[in-house]
Amino acid sequence: MTEKQSVDIQRFADIEYNLSVIRERIAKAAELSGRAAGEVTLMAVTKTVEPEYINYAIDCGIDLIGENKVQEYLGKKPYLRECEAHLIGHLQTNKVRQIVGEVSMIQSVDSVRLANEIAKRSLASGITTDILAEINVGGEDSKSGIEWDVAEETVAQLAEIEGIKLRGLMAIPPVCENSDEARMFFSKMRRLFVDIRDKKLDNTDISILSMGMSSDYYEAILEGSTLVRVGSSIFGRRIY
Repeated sequence: MTEKQSVDIQRFADIEYNLSVIRERIAKAAELSGRAAGEVTLMAVTKTVEPEYINYAIDCGIDLIGENKVQEYLGKKPYLRECEAHLIGHLQTNKVRQIVGEVSMIQSVDSVRLANEIAKRSLASGITTDILAEINVGGEDSKSGIEWDVAEETVAQLAEIEGIKLRGLMAIPPVCENSDEARMFFSKMRRLFVDIRDKKLDNTDISILSMGMSSDYYEAILEGSTLVRVGSSIFGRRIY
């Protein structure tokens, strides 16, 4: 029992230290990109993380968490302190009913079919659900997301659906060998984001560009990310 308690205390200390380092790096990258640190939102990704550690991160100032799986989030939610939550993992249409109304945003909308299901469930609940359009920026078969060649056309379709509100774009670029390669994909997403935002589509509020994770959030911010999704760099390596 004593050993377990000491391990827990060390992890709490690690989380606090990790957050201080990450915030410093975010501030530096934001400054280099011509923005204030407050213009970049830090999301703590809580996949496989137990509620006590999530709550400690919230106590350390985290005000947004992201979960990948519907059932995992719903199982943790009763034990979590008050905190905004987004779903960031692939969402199957048969799970939409369970998650609508439980999170403030679904970032991983990768098809008109999924958007229509979210809208239907939202209207039935008397709410409008904020979404991001997930873009497959690297054209990878192994990843979900709207194909690059039809991204603008699909986003325009999403904007017309009652019951959802498009707030921006999300992407997970390919694993890159160096930071220059990663920045190329982030820059590509930034250009698409600006193009879509400047169209001022009805039923949208395009202000969020969600890109950058533990390994590349610094580069993502340099290229214009407004929201970074950081998990293992906060909580340590995931235990599956």
